[in-house]
Amino acid sequence: MSRIDAAFAKMGDNDQTGSLAPGAAGGPAPTESDLAFARNAASDVLTKGDKDSSQPWENPKTGARGSVTPLAKAYSEDGRTCRDFLASYVNGSNESWLQGAACQVGNGRWEIHTLKPWRQG
Repeated sequence: MSRIDAAFAKMGDNDQTGSLAPGAAGGPAPTESDLAFARNAASDVLTKGDKDSSQPWENPKTGARGSVTPLAKAYSEDGRTCRDFLASYVNGSNESWLQGAACQVGNGRWEIHTLKPWRQG
C-alpha cells in the first residue's frame, strides 16, 4: 500500500467535514465558497470516471484555485460505491492539499462526505 493509499484508507466517523480552521493548512483556510467549487470539481471528475484524470477548479470571487484528482480504486461502504480524492488549494502564495471522500448516490451523482486538510505521515 502506498503512502497516499494509506492516508486515504478508511476515514472514521469522527473525521470533520465542512469548514476548516484558519491556518490548519499552513495559511488562510479555504472559504465555504472555495470548498463549494472544490466539491463541484470532485463530483464532476468522479462522475466522468476516467482513470488518472484531474479536474481544475477556480473561485473567481476569492481567486482561489486548484484541481481534484481521484485516488486509488472505488470501494464499497454501507452498500454504496465510494472513492477518495486529493484536492490542491492555491490562494496567492499559499498552497495546501485537502483530502476527501465521496460516495455515489442516485443517478450516478457523487456526494462529497469528507473534505479536510491533508496530513501527510
